[in-house]
Amino acid sequence: MSGYRLREGGVVDRSSPVSFVWDGTRYHGLAGDTLASAMLANGLGPVARGFKYHRPRGIMSAGPEEAGALVTLGRGARREPNAKAPTVELVEGLEASGQNAWPSVRFDLGQVNDLLGRFFAAGFYYKTFFGITGKGTWEWMQFEKLIRRAAGMGSASREPDPDSYDVVHDFCDVLVIGAGPAGLAAAAEATAAGLDVMLVEQDFALGGQLVGAEETVEGRKAADWLSQAEAALGPARVLRRATAFGLYDGNVVGVVERLTDHIAEPDPHLPRAALRIVRPARVILATGAIERPLAFGNNDRPGVMLAGAMERYARRFGVAPGSRAVLATAGDGAYAAAACLARAGVETTLLDARETPPEAMRAAAEAAGVALMAGYLPVEAHGRAATAGLTVGRATAIRHGIAEARAERRLEADCVGVSAGWSPAIHLVAHRGVKPVWHGDLGCFLAGTPPEGVALAGASRALRGTDAIVEDGRHAARAAIAALGHGKAPGRAPAPAAQAQPAPALYEVRLPDRKLKTFLDPQHDVTSEDVRQAAREGYTSVEHMKRYTTLGMATDQGKTGNIAGLALLADALGQSIPETGITTFRPPFTPQPIGALAGRARGAHFASERRTPMHAAQAEAGAVFTDAGLWKRAWYHPQGGEDLEAAYLREARMVRECCGIIDVSTLGKIAVQGPDAGAFLNRVYVNGFAKLPVGKCRYGVMLRDDGFVLDDGVSWRLAEDHYLMTCTTAQAGHVMVWLEYLLAWRWPELRVHVASVSDQWAGAAVAGPRARAALERALASGDVSGAALPFMGIAAAELKVAGGTVPVLIARISFSGELAFEVYAPANWGEAAWQALLAAVEAEGGAAYGMEALGTLRIEKGHVTGAELDGRVTLEDAGLGRMASRAKPFIGSAMRVRPGLTEADRPALAHFEAVEPGARFSGGAIVCAPGQTTGHGIGWITGVTESPAFGAWLGIGFVEGGAAAWEGREVVIAEPVAGRETRARVLPAHRFDAAGERMHA
Repeated sequence: MSGYRLREGGVVDRSSPVSFVWDGTRYHGLAGDTLASAMLANGLGPVARGFKYHRPRGIMSAGPEEAGALVTLGRGARREPNAKAPTVELVEGLEASGQNAWPSVRFDLGQVNDLLGRFFAAGFYYKTFFGITGKGTWEWMQFEKLIRRAAGMGSASREPDPDSYDVVHDFCDVLVIGAGPAGLAAAAEATAAGLDVMLVEQDFALGGQLVGAEETVEGRKAADWLSQAEAALGPARVLRRATAFGLYDGNVVGVVERLTDHIAEPDPHLPRAALRIVRPARVILATGAIERPLAFGNNDRPGVMLAGAMERYARRFGVAPGSRAVLATAGDGAYAAAACLARAGVETTLLDARETPPEAMRAAAEAAGVALMAGYLPVEAHGRAATAGLTVGRATAIRHGIAEARAERRLEADCVGVSAGWSPAIHLVAHRGVKPVWHGDLGCFLAGTPPEGVALAGASRALRGTDAIVEDGRHAARAAIAALGHGKAPGRAPAPAAQAQPAPALYEVRLPDRKLKTFLDPQHDVTSEDVRQAAREGYTSVEHMKRYTTLGMATDQGKTGNIAGLALLADALGQSIPETGITTFRPPFTPQPIGALAGRARGAHFASERRTPMHAAQAEAGAVFTDAGLWKRAWYHPQGGEDLEAAYLREARMVRECCGIIDVSTLGKIAVQGPDAGAFLNRVYVNGFAKLPVGKCRYGVMLRDDGFVLDDGVSWRLAEDHYLMTCTTAQAGHVMVWLEYLLAWRWPELRVHVASVSDQWAGAAVAGPRARAALERALASGDVSGAALPFMGIAAAELKVAGGTVPVLIARISFSGELAFEVYAPANWGEAAWQALLAAVEAEGGAAYGMEALGTLRIEKGHVTGAELDGRVTLEDAGLGRMASRAKPFIGSAMRVRPGLTEADRPALAHFEAVEPGARFSGGAIVCAPGQTTGHGIGWITGVTESPAFGAWLGIGFVEGGAAAWEGREVVIAEPVAGRETRARVLPAHRFDAAGERMHA
């Protein structure tokens, strides 16, 4: 060995050194290494720290089940925390660093927590909160801050992600997940049958455990068999560096493919990763099995690893985990690993808990140079930042997989390998709701009956022996081929076989006379005592135990430690593992980058920015825009350097005193056509529309089935069989879907068709005392006089624009409480219509106004909008109860009068006016009775404004019993976060021009 790199062996390219940086120091590995294998080759350790106790952690596995070696990759905007070192492909210039430690993972001041371990036992955060019950808000917040600060492992970048990601929708006949021997055999068989095959492998090399293996497969060397298997894939689509993270309904599979992480200098135009949504006809899960560790004293020391991982590092990467190794097993699992290490020149001792191991295995191990100690178990690992020895002993009793032992002797060792059995990786099929079933003779959970179109193969079915695994992969492929009509159904699949010699189930070794930490989850620092404590405190459900101890909640999701935790819980409860059960497996199988899951959905691609036909004209004039759902709407139109407050107050006064124009194109517009259109709207709205005359419009409110308000708006009757429904900007999409649902499922007999025409019309509202005069200036034809166009009337007209005229529809509608008209023009004429109307308004002394001023006007008038109609408000709450028809049924008519919705003390609409000059309160504040400013209060504020009409700070919102119960009385408006309380007087919500004289003018 040179350092820990073996002089020969492995499938790495020894002629191609690769440099990388670890914690600021440059090291070298080889092409074909992972970050973990390169770290082992350089003797780096510790590489991480535990969550609670900050104990040093080393590399524990060689795959995604890694629970110890979590590192941070990159820096700046590309910093990626919690990367599993064994799954990170080494690339030139890779930067990695330790995390959850200060100043470094080699010397971490946080390790003082290990001395205070008794204060951080299972559930310590729950007990912390319980202990401060009854104290004030400040105490709660301080404890919450401390616990939140301590939570988590790595630190994500707060800079925008500079990389791009893609989304791909894939289809295939057969999707094979896992490119080990079973997966390769299955993919080759299906490809040979002419099927469209996709093979997904999370590693950058195909072959799984066969990569670098010395065994023979079907009479051929493993390397030769792999080469021929890859060649047989032919036209199959092979995705390396791709993880199938979830199996969903319809056998849809989510796959994240890493595209450029393995390239030192990738093309900046290439996506970093792609989310592939695969819809296969058949799925074959060749996901293998995961080796389980053994819990014993201080088994989290750097250098304690899975035995299979030791073998993998030696065979595939040509790296030894140390120079003196002790391996421990209770079965056949670690024999191959021990022989491999011994042949590589590592001084190797093998502990077998069985007193009489199989003779053939004993002979093979001793022939390889392994010192075999039968009947011995690991008791305690020594060392701090690295393993410096192992105390071993014999079991005095083994019950339910838990061995009590006595310490007998100490062995010199700098690495320890453990193997306590294998757990088939059945996570993906469990995502479909398939319940795992415990098989005592195999010592593992197997999948129950998989859903139609899904099959498991190889080690995921607990098969042993490479030849049997290969044949099982082919059998799964033949079954898929037959199901797709390309061949005959095969016979029965091979059955899993138990070990050649029975082995005792073994999960934990403990010393009765000593208390040592034995770890089940080294990432979250969950010990065996934590599980026993959970049982003592009544957390007897596996799901409750999981959450109380956090066992299995780390990034490895308990892939290695969960079975031991279940066994310990079962023992503590005096029941079997099947009686105890297993926790639920949920996607993702392994952590996936949020960027990859988001794909292209970022920035404007996440929520497409919609601009009205009149947007450009307003932008050129200097309007400031805000978001209204997906739309950009003019917030205010500053003049002479005005800020928001100055601008909206000027605009609101302008509308009240003269006139103004606002873009209302964002309102939802739905064409409702057909002989039964009126009858349909009669059922949808609380008030009547069937008898609405042609050429008139009416304000309507629609309810949900449960009697609460869904939306409001104005519908125009353009012809006997044609209505134009308008609805709020925020609810436009929801209302459209609701109407389509009603016609498709509830009332398919109605002869009605609905279509969204929101994008076909551009709309502007002209409001104020001079609105009619301004509109008359802009029209080429049409009569908007009071006699020709009364309130809620509709008229067709023509608007004068540069180069001609534009046909428009005009309705007398007011949202501001002023004389107002809504003018709709074809969308392609929107900008020209805006400019023509704006010029006319300016000629009358007015100007454009924005949403902030519109909010002021509607609050003064007492009109409700989405802030009030938030899904928990009834007609009566909103002051609209008189609109409900008693002559017809409508959606929600029955449920709206049920008890609880008709009580007199329900919060109802009201105005709130600040009592003290200059005092202000905010939207979302709590309305309280005087002297009762804690708790939920008696109401809430939905909107606020400085009111030019009333000369005061004004709010709209709800109070118990409504304005009628509190009119003229004072309340306190509390804002706990801001630490502010404001006295306000309750007044009727509709007191501005209550008779409606201004808008009916």
